[in-house]
Amino acid sequence: MRTIQFREAIAEAMSEEMRRDERIFLMGEEVAEYNGAYKASKGMLEEFGAKRVIDTPIAELGFTGIGVGAAMNGLRPIIEFMTFNFSMVAIDQIINNAAKMHQMSAGQFTIPIVFRGPTASAGQLGATHSQAFESWYANCPGLKVVVPSNVYDAKGLLKAAIRDENPVIFMESEQMYGDKGEVPEGDFVLPIGKADVKRAGTDVTIVSFGKIMKVVFAAADELAKEGISCEVIDLRTVRPIDYDTVIESVKKTNRLVCVEEAWPLGSISTEISYMVQKRAFDYLDAPIIRITTSDTPAAYAPTLMEAFLPNPAKVIKAVREVLYVNK
Repeated sequence: MRTIQFREAIAEAMSEEMRRDERIFLMGEEVAEYNGAYKASKGMLEEFGAKRVIDTPIAELGFTGIGVGAAMNGLRPIIEFMTFNFSMVAIDQIINNAAKMHQMSAGQFTIPIVFRGPTASAGQLGATHSQAFESWYANCPGLKVVVPSNVYDAKGLLKAAIRDENPVIFMESEQMYGDKGEVPEGDFVLPIGKADVKRAGTDVTIVSFGKIMKVVFAAADELAKEGISCEVIDLRTVRPIDYDTVIESVKKTNRLVCVEEAWPLGSISTEISYMVQKRAFDYLDAPIIRITTSDTPAAYAPTLMEAFLPNPAKVIKAVREVLYVNK
């Protein structure tokens, strides 16, 4: 096992797949000459050349459309958004063409394309650069949505996404690119649509994904000091969702707290809560609690962002509530 950064895992996954399949290419703003806005494509231009690592104008709708057309014609594009906030400019191509083309063409076209880049907040970036879009894209049939929380998962899941015959939204975080973790030598691929029980426990199930898993782990560590055993589940994929892993855990712990960086209405936590009450209602010993962002645009001030985002204190409070523990 080697220890590498998150950004290196992304670059390795793309490079390994591009060596394996000459139809794969990377396209986006600053991906080539600048080695990527977050250095997640470092060295790729030098290895693969300007026909396969392509710098684009600041025109997300245009280069996303080119990517969809290329996928329809037998290529396998990776489209990088400098942030998924900018994908809003291209969402017509993603939703109305990439996601629907297979069905609308009666199966004549597959769209093997990956849209990747950072999502959600990353410090003091203001309301238009701090939005989490996981639940937006997960709402659309025809897309798969992957949100890794660590270096190992990022590499294995990105390789799976690139090999998939369907369009995949692959969501990262600006605040994770410098994270370090172990990855195996050689080729490895992780299955899309399978959650991972990161920590076994007996008292409460906590479900999350992406960078907010760090918040969950910090809370679980503190709760362990009080003798509270948390089972921590990383969804890894939010379309499709691995409901079975969550429900089997709730049947064991009888309590559920969902944590995510998203507005509460129509969130992934909402969907998980619905499915658990439908399939495991009789196992619940307390109402499900969701922890999301505040139902307001993100602010710029650090104090307001602290209040806006999930944090360990909020998770600890929620766990105590479902356990009926007063502190």
